[in-house]
Amino acid sequence: IQKAVTDTRDLDYHLIDAQETRRVLDRLYGYRLSPVLWKKVMPRISAGRVQSVATRLIVERERERIAFRSASYWDIQGTFDPGAFTATLVAVDGVRVATGKDFDSLAQLTEKAVTHLDEAQATSLCSALSNASFAIRKVDEKAYTNRPKAPFMTSTLQQAASGRLKWGAQRTMRVAQSLYERGYITYMRTDSVNLGQSAIQTARETATSLYGPEYVPSQPRVYESKSKNAQEAHEAIRPAGDHFRTPGELAPELSRDEFALYDLIWKRTVASQMSDAKKQQMRVDFSAKTLDDKEAIFRANGSVIIFPGFLAAYEDIEEDNKESSDEEKVDKKLPPMKQGDTINVTQYTCEGHDTKPPARYTEPTLVKKLEELGIGRPSTFASIMSTIQDRGYVTKRGRALVPTFLAFS
Repeated sequence: IQKAVTDTRDLDYHLIDAQETRRVLDRLYGYRLSPVLWKKVMPRISAGRVQSVATRLIVERERERIAFRSASYWDIQGTFDPGAFTATLVAVDGVRVATGKDFDSLAQLTEKAVTHLDEAQATSLCSALSNASFAIRKVDEKAYTNRPKAPFMTSTLQQAASGRLKWGAQRTMRVAQSLYERGYITYMRTDSVNLGQSAIQTARETATSLYGPEYVPSQPRVYESKSKNAQEAHEAIRPAGDHFRTPGELAPELSRDEFALYDLIWKRTVASQMSDAKKQQMRVDFSAKTLDDKEAIFRANGSVIIFPGFLAAYEDIEEDNKESSDEEKVDKKLPPMKQGDTINVTQYTCEGHDTKPPARYTEPTLVKKLEELGIGRPSTFASIMSTIQDRGYVTKRGRALVPTFLAFS
């Protein structure tokens, strides 16, 4: 505060005018629109410039789901030895086998030059491959790195708490508020991913002492907010103070929920200043001739962590995204193989699949979408979620947000 008093600056009238305009717009738009809703829909509901858009997004997603038509397709998996690893059929006679990505929302193939397997064709192919001898056609190995994620801001904290702790936005912010008021974390309503110099230094020193100097890069990491209209009035959410107390040190002082959230914030902050994780990815194609002389190509993907880097502190999982279950994203080790080797198959599995409609929004995925569109502020995300549910526009089914008839109208 003393520093701010001695280092004053002129008021930014563009920001003041923007705030005044927003306030006037609320009155011109909201005050005129709400009476229309009372006449046309039902009394005592209001049109807010954020909750209305949030409701609309949920309704539009539901309309996509209603219009969606499911497509059926089959695939074949083989279990190979040595190593008992699995590989999936990717092509027959040079033509790629259709997967879920090849169908549109009306169950039509988006690309004609693919083989669409049904149950009979898949079963027939399994029989035709029963005594086939497989040769390794191609082995691709490449090293790649994973960078750590930025420290938490309000929206990413809500998404991580949902994915890892299965909490709603309201619960996350309530626990964060308690941690902040008791002096354990910095301010929890922020759209900034920046850390102050002392916080960066503390995170680097903590990582060095716990994991070793090789886990910390030579230069500090600097992150930038992706949102164009981020105000960045506060630091990212991090453990408070110039010394980050470990979750273990604070365990006796914290409740169960507080410990879980502090643990998440501490790990993410320390990991954000750590080295990249290094992985080796391996992709192997096997080919064999069927009884009717068609070439079938199977593919196996695997990756191995060579150097864990930031993963030693903060396990990298796809938060709240159940659709990211591609085989390539699973860390599994494949046995050493080279081109030209022959390999044995122990069994085939034919499996049918149906394409899935777009997933309904959950609280964190809706917050993420609002943030992408530049709607709402960190301080309003949790209240938006409670408003649209309390007023009966949206109900929860599990974690999914389902619009009511009132939302549609």
